Amino acid sequence: MRKENIPKTIKAAVLTGINKPLELRNLEINKLLPGQVLVKILYSGVCRSQLMEMEGKRGEDNWIPHLLGHEGSGVVIKVGSAVTKFKSGDEVILTWIKCKGLEEKGAEYLSQGEVIHSGPVTTFSNYSIVSENRIVKKPVGLPFDTAILFGCALPTGAGMVLKELNISAKSSVIVIGLGGIGLSAIVMLLSLDVKNLMAIDISDEKLEEVKSWGVSHIINANKPNLKELVNEVIPGGVDFCIESAGQTSTIELGFSLIRKNGGQLLFASHPPEGEFITLSPHELISGKQIAGSWGGGVMPDKDIPILYKNLASSNIPLNTLLSNPYSLEEINQALDDLETGKALRPLIKMEH
Repeated sequence: MRKENIPKTIKAAVLTGINKPLELRNLEINKLLPGQVLVKILYSGVCRSQLMEMEGKRGEDNWIPHLLGHEGSGVVIKVGSAVTKFKSGDEVILTWIKCKGLEEKGAEYLSQGEVIHSGPVTTFSNYSIVSENRIVKKPVGLPFDTAILFGCALPTGAGMVLKELNISAKSSVIVIGLGGIGLSAIVMLLSLDVKNLMAIDISDEKLEEVKSWGVSHIINANKPNLKELVNEVIPGGVDFCIESAGQTSTIELGFSLIRKNGGQLLFASHPPEGEFITLSPHELISGKQIAGSWGGGVMPDKDIPILYKNLASSNIPLNTLLSNPYSLEEINQALDDLETGKALRPLIKMEH
């Protein structure tokens, strides 16, 4: 592999204020701190978490102006003096889920004399300085575009199934919300040959798609008699519910659909800061269980190769979870399309 030139500036999409479009800027790169890695970003994913940050729904933001993005793929260009996990030329996945390696503070960039902040990992730029413990080596054979899914959606959704719930082929399972996490959970459930599987979403298009994959039951969430329809298919409640729709109401719905005496609800959605779920204490003492998932309980260095092997053996092409590529200049359009449902998981292809 030819040696890459070290860039003096990067092109990045910057959040300059709440409810404002991202602004494209050229940023100056500072010297790497000991635990940092400079990565040439090839692709970035776009997640609803970024929409929430832009809309001020994750609480007070004290770091504006700052960079965004937490899932991507690329090639290591340069490493800090204390980094031992990577070398120049390594093909990598960038993820918000902590990996092995040094925890370094977020990089600071300069733009027209102004400091632009970033966290341990950001991906809405054609190059990025990230902490060593937010990168994992990309499995051989995994395309760079599909690899972005392993930075957030796939480890979370598939990890919930494989690592956090004791699901067998005989289990009854409902997945609420067919975004990247929900679809990733369904791919893993199908790979485990779960037959009694139901998907709930507001999009008939997404529901028909997962039905073509092999999901046995689909229901549109807008049906007025939703609970009755579920009970007709799975009387008495389901063994497991995976919720990823991002609303307190859908978490409460999922809890109402699991069975007493051992039914489990696991959610990875992110309702706006300040909203709360309401549950009946009697339902809890009747044996229902509820918990949240932080990245599917995945340890990326160990688990991403395992997840890739399992999912690659399924008959579902993982790139069906992705939209057609957008350019970095089209980042605001990609975000709008994600919010309106026109794009499932926007894919940003970087230019250098």
